[in-house]
Amino acid sequence: MNLGAYQARLEDTLRSRRDLEIESLDFRQKSKGTIMTARVRFYDQSFLGIVEEVIPSEARTVEKVRYVFHYQSADGALIFRYDNSPHFPDLPTFPSHKHTADGVIAAEAPDLAAVLREIDAILYPLYTRMEKNTDESSNYPCFLLSVYTPPS
Repeated sequence: MNLGAYQARLEDTLRSRRDLEIESLDFRQKSKGTIMTARVRFYDQSFLGIVEEVIPSEARTVEKVRYVFHYQSADGALIFRYDNSPHFPDLPTFPSHKHTADGVIAAEAPDLAAVLREIDAILYPLYTRMEKNTDESSNYPCFLLSVYTPPS
């Protein structure tokens, strides 16, 4: 995937979401690659800040040179942040890691879609638990959505 296609995929991923407001989205071309910065806000006023710097790699793909996915609550409390700042050399995924309210843990570099799925699990916990099932009449996989029913 070339830089243009990667940039388009990131933008499409954000713009396809109807449950967030894109406060800013910018792609800045550099001599070797692209830096994307974005600020998005969710319905509960939580916030995701994104910085991704990518360059082309040999196999017609892109390489993340630098990234930050910073997700915080409406009151500014950190929920999580993925980044690759080289300040935790003892982690097995160095320089990649994840900050949580409980500390720093090893974590590989996620892509934007994975970060949004993680946020979905926080914002919509009842709607993200799906059970895989097979429709016996068709043998096609289908998914059953778990929906909360309040007690009577």
